[in-house]
Amino acid sequence: MMFAYAGGWNGFQWWWLIPIAMMILCFFMMLRHGGCMTGWSRPRRDGGSAKEILDKRYARGEIGKEEYEQKKRDIG
Repeated sequence: MMFAYAGGWNGFQWWWLIPIAMMILCFFMMLRHGGCMTGWSRPRRDGGSAKEILDKRYARGEIGKEEYEQKKRDIG
C-alpha cells in the first residue's frame, strides 16, 4: 500500500520554516534586550560619569557644598 501525497500541511513540507522563524524571533529579542548574550551593550542612560552626575546634583541643589567637596575627593 502506498501513501498518497495530498499537498498542503499533510506532508509538512514547510518544516524548515519553523527553525528560521525561531532564529528571527531570537534575533529581534536580543536586539530588544540589548543582546546580553552576545556582548552588545545598551547606551548609557545614567547621564555620564560619576563626576558629571555629581556636578549635576550640585547644580540642581540636591547636595550642599561640603557634601559635594567630600564626594569629589572620594571620586577623584
